[in-house]
Amino acid sequence: MEKIFKFLIFILFISFIKSASAQDVLSWQDCLKEAARNHPDLISAQEAVKESEADKRITKSGIFPQIDSSLSGSTAESGGATTDTYTYGVSVTQLLFDGAKTNADLKAAAETIKASEYNYRFTSSEVRFRLRSAFIDLLKVQELLKITDDIYHIRRGNLELITLRYESGLEHKGALLNAQANLAQAEFEISQAKRDMEVAQRRLLKEMGRVEFAELRVDGDFDVSDRVIEAPDFQTLALTNPYLGRLIAQKNAAGFDIKSAYANFLPELSASAGANKSSAKWPPGDERWNAGLTLSLPLFEGGLKLAQVEKAQAEYNQAMENERSAKDDIIVSLQEAWASLQDAVETVEVKDKFLRAAEERSRIAEAQYSLGMIQFDNWTIIEDDLVDAKKALITAQADALLTEASWIQAKGETLEHAQK
Repeated sequence: MEKIFKFLIFILFISFIKSASAQDVLSWQDCLKEAARNHPDLISAQEAVKESEADKRITKSGIFPQIDSSLSGSTAESGGATTDTYTYGVSVTQLLFDGAKTNADLKAAAETIKASEYNYRFTSSEVRFRLRSAFIDLLKVQELLKITDDIYHIRRGNLELITLRYESGLEHKGALLNAQANLAQAEFEISQAKRDMEVAQRRLLKEMGRVEFAELRVDGDFDVSDRVIEAPDFQTLALTNPYLGRLIAQKNAAGFDIKSAYANFLPELSASAGANKSSAKWPPGDERWNAGLTLSLPLFEGGLKLAQVEKAQAEYNQAMENERSAKDDIIVSLQEAWASLQDAVETVEVKDKFLRAAEERSRIAEAQYSLGMIQFDNWTIIEDDLVDAKKALITAQADALLTEASWIQAKGETLEHAQK
């Protein structure tokens, strides 16, 4: 019985290990693919493209023949007698001329489709930035958890050493209390990092488009791959930004809206024809047909058409100025993002040198303190510098990746581009 019980415990232990190891470990490419499939903002932007394409088809339908059919039956009473009437027929109307209004509307609709496609790219760029930021945040927290664990062991070793020296009368109580406080701080930072990890996991899941929470880890490094040491042509680079492309398309659509508004001043000509049968019996046998042309030209509408032209012109002027303002903003954003990226990468190099120096000083100081060659106050300062240097490096590395993500966003690169 005891052997069976031990065997069951062993099976449960193996199951626990397997469930723990089943935790998702995602690469950057894994996150990209999942976000491209599931992110609600991207799905919404895709539907907006479909909507604008449907609007164009709706506009285009006006240039085709409009065919209607009808079927009716009625009974009327007059002087005590009833009369039945049955009618069925078909009619067709064809637009012949509308002053090129429909043509202008079609071109405006085509530009609106372009604008919605650029909006999809802009949304994809925004999602990529948020996804990358969430990925970097989780990567940073994972590394910080390792560092805080290392710091905890450093603080615990320091406390053990100081405790021995305090008990032997070689160190004062203040040093012991300080070492205990440092260990408590290290324990707190481990707990804090674990809480931060759960928040970072949830944020990454949200940006991937997942609904339910699940523990996961990310697999990546802190290498910056898109540094671009030489400053590029920011004006040329701005022209590829999807936000600017959307505004240009909206401006072009507004230009065609002006032509459409002017076309309202011209007459509209359409042709119509029809045939029907009608009689008092079913099926009706009396056949009738008609054909004709219709020319319409409103003479007075209280200044409606003139106001429509003025509105269209004002919208075009707004769109033109929005384009100019956005282009200037994008150029500035590109230069700022590029400069920040250079600063961040160089900061990492500096922080790495500080860490190497702090590690060497710590090794020397620990040996000196154990031999009584330096005072506690000097030693603890060196130990604190080491702790700060470890945290500073990982923070600088994460900041460099974030500034790289900002640079890529400023260029307008999308999720699809990142998967190439």
